[in-house]
Amino acid sequence: MHVAMLSAEYPPRWGGMGSTVYHLSFALANLGHKITIITRKGPNKAPEINGVNVIEVSWKKIPMEFTRSYGRNALKALKKLNLQDPVDIVHLHCPMISWDKRQFEICKQEVAPIVSSLHGTWLGERDGLFLASKHKESAVWANPNDLIMRITAKRYANFENIAINYSDVCVPNSFSTKSDFMDRYNPPKNWNYQVIHWGVDTDMFIPLDKNDKDSILINKSIRAKYNLTEQGNLLLAVGRLAARKGFGILLQSFVKVKIISPDTKLVIVGRGGLRSRLLKKAKKLGLEGSVFIESSMKFDDLATLYRCADLVVYPSYYEGQGLIPLEAMASATPVVTVNHGPLPEMVDENVGGLFTMGDTDSISETILNELQSKETLSIKGQAGRRLVIDKFTFKKNALEFLKIYVDNVK
Repeated sequence: MHVAMLSAEYPPRWGGMGSTVYHLSFALANLGHKITIITRKGPNKAPEINGVNVIEVSWKKIPMEFTRSYGRNALKALKKLNLQDPVDIVHLHCPMISWDKRQFEICKQEVAPIVSSLHGTWLGERDGLFLASKHKESAVWANPNDLIMRITAKRYANFENIAINYSDVCVPNSFSTKSDFMDRYNPPKNWNYQVIHWGVDTDMFIPLDKNDKDSILINKSIRAKYNLTEQGNLLLAVGRLAARKGFGILLQSFVKVKIISPDTKLVIVGRGGLRSRLLKKAKKLGLEGSVFIESSMKFDDLATLYRCADLVVYPSYYEGQGLIPLEAMASATPVVTVNHGPLPEMVDENVGGLFTMGDTDSISETILNELQSKETLSIKGQAGRRLVIDKFTFKKNALEFLKIYVDNVK
């Protein structure tokens, strides 16, 4: 089968969407299928995968509007591709591609049926920013993209509404995202959808091997880097350094954690424009020397940090699904996260804990509760790894999407 995937993100654009498209393509190619990715042109070359061809198209570098320009050029490239090498199914990755009704009809009439992955909603993203503002996160509207989103989310939500009405089948990445679309938009009465949670790379994100001398030495060196004693606790938070991710409220909560557990360090890993603001906030809160922000880190190093951490904290105000908790669980590291949206679909008391969004007391108490026992952390970490292997792998994703493709091919 020849599958054409249209995704505005693809490596080296490694966002959540880019990562899932890359791994799904790899898994489908390993099953013997031909995959063509049509993505945005960038300065760096995409990674090579046998069975996966990448076509880059131009796009206007305008916040939000890029979804329209990329969408137009992607459709042109798709039609040309289909003439040269007929496409069996078209897989759109929304919301970062905005097609109108006519473009959907052209694709279905001239190319192939459409499967649309729903990674989240623009209105949900906007509301996440309002929540961040309500909880006094730093520089909520400092990012031009976020500011434009606040103003234009309603306009671009119209294209999401078109997507759910004119795709042959829609695939929300969580039950929360499915509900978001049903509550905010107007899906057809016979809406054809199937929820599929994205998986993670269980070969990269693996548990710490406590029987391997090299692994133990690396673990010790990481703990030494952050000035941790043998009995100290390493908290890890991963995500783009943006207001919506909740790192400001995490710092406030960490003050309370330090009072009860003074030998605990917090490491935040992520790129973005808030690094200096967050470090200033940490200093103002008296956390200097206890908070470290790594703005750039190779994937292998991040995977190592996951497996060496005692606990991962994920305080995001909005996610379509959220892959960070699964990466932690695959690494056999327990997770505490928000009892809101899609996060409880992956995390419960068996693999970590849940706290109230934006509530410093709830966040700190949940963290401290998990840190009480190293033995319990280990048990929850092992349970998390088993859960990911059972339910959240890209091989499972590939088989689920393949069935959808087959069921919808003309």
